[in-house]
Amino acid sequence: MAVFESTEKMYEVLGELFRSLLGHPVVGEKFLQSGITIKFTIDRPDGQIWLCRDGQIICGDHDEKPTVEMTLSGDTCHQFWLQEIKMPVALAKGAIKAKGPMPKVLNLLPLLKPAYEIYPDIAKKHGVI
Repeated sequence: MAVFESTEKMYEVLGELFRSLLGHPVVGEKFLQSGITIKFTIDRPDGQIWLCRDGQIICGDHDEKPTVEMTLSGDTCHQFWLQEIKMPVALAKGAIKAKGPMPKVLNLLPLLKPAYEIYPDIAKKHGVI
């Protein structure tokens, strides 16, 4: 059974994570400075999450052209935020597919430490671990 029982549950959990990250004084500012839009296309359950260059987080369809698109399953996304799978390994195994200028995204990876710290609590709060 998938970690996220529905698209709505996935949006609740990951939406809270991304809102927390973009509200973080260092992470949010660095993301805005990057000027990129990231589109996460997720399956099992199906959905899209957008981190927009203006700081908006959109759960669902959006008509902006993403700078980077990451395609992965809900379970892989969950494992990534729990640090059970690393980005280079996931990319090499095809668990995460990425389109766009990866150096821009890789420059943001050091900013993910706060996400790794808060995701387990968010996941527990929403009953997905």
